Amino acid sequence: RQLRTDYIDVFLFLGVMKPAHFPPALREELRNLKQDGKVLAVGMSSHDRQFAGQLAAARELDVLMVRYNAAHRGAEEEVFPRAGQDGPRIISYTATCWRRLLRRPKEWPRNRPIPDAAMCYRFALSHPAVDVCLTAPSNVEQLQENLRALEQGPLTGEEIEFMREFGEVVHRRGAWFM
Repeated sequence: RQLRTDYIDVFLFLGVMKPAHFPPALREELRNLKQDGKVLAVGMSSHDRQFAGQLAAARELDVLMVRYNAAHRGAEEEVFPRAGQDGPRIISYTATCWRRLLRRPKEWPRNRPIPDAAMCYRFALSHPAVDVCLTAPSNVEQLQENLRALEQGPLTGEEIEFMREFGEVVHRRGAWFM
């Protein structure tokens, strides 16, 4: 009633750090909301890729939100293949790896470019398993840069390899945040 709507399109349960944060009783309650027509789709956001992969394989949810970027690609093996073509839709977030993919690491040669935000979003959206990539611009300029990703379309094979190489360097520099 407070939202002045008859239903919610997607109910996304956020911040699941471990399976205990998303017990079967909670999942059942979300399914009941969907069955009652109060929500059209249910999902969750998790930092636990193995758990997200299990839920994807079980087809328990309509949507899964997982971290995915050039420096953090574990979802390519642990979640995406288990979702398959008919599985839950995938929302990726942290495409710029908390802006770390927008800064030149010391190990990266000065004569080589670094990605911009649009390239980071294009990297995430270029993966066939990713349906949506969240963006959180701080100002109008960042919003415009992020939207350029949609105009430019998917990355080329060469651009994907560049992003993977750059992402590896960023990952090695700050593995603690992965």
